[in-house]
Order: sequence, then structure tokens, then C-alpha cells
Amino acid sequence: MAITVNLRYTGKDGAAMKFAREMTDTGVVAAIRAEAGNLRYEYYQSVEDPETVLLIDSWADQAAIDAHHASPMMGELARLRDKYDLHMTAERYTRIEDADSEFIRR
Repeated sequence: MAITVNLRYTGKDGAAMKFAREMTDTGVVAAIRAEAGNLRYEYYQSVEDPETVLLIDSWADQAAIDAHHASPMMGELARLRDKYDLHMTAERYTRIEDADSEFIRR
């Protein structure tokens, strides 16, 4: 069962976007996307709060998340979060296949 974690990064003076940009530009995002079980790893900036960036982080299962948390990427993530003095909130969801299929336009 796929698991998606929505992480909101909030900082000051554009720090959250600088963090997301550095994650992308240095190849950390590409490395995470290449990890076994990663289904999605994408950053989005809030229209209403430009100091907040949302990460949609989706994995095939808990084992894939556990492997990611044990990977060297987590050290780099922590270093960059500290560098940009970001604060976070997290929400976790599991995918229910086709639960709302009648409402989804494909």
C-alpha cells in the first residue's frame, strides 16, 4: 500500500524556496527519486504563503520509507534544513485505489 507524506517547510526571507532549490540543484532530489520504492518527490510553493513549501513524498510501502530514512540522503536533508532554519509539519496518508474514481477526470 503506497504511503504519501506531505511535509510543509516554513522559514523566513525565502528560506524554504532556497532549500528546495538547493535540494534540486545539488542532485539530492534526483538521488531520492532514484531510491527503491520512491513514487513521487516534488516541491510546491504556496500561493497564499510564499514562506511555505510543500513536499509531496510518496513511497511504495513502509519498508521503502525506512530504507530512505536510513540512507545518506537524510544527513544531507538535515544539514540543509538546519542551514535554512526551517520548521516542519507532516501529514501521512495511505492510498486507496480508485476510491474517488467517479470524481477524477483523467
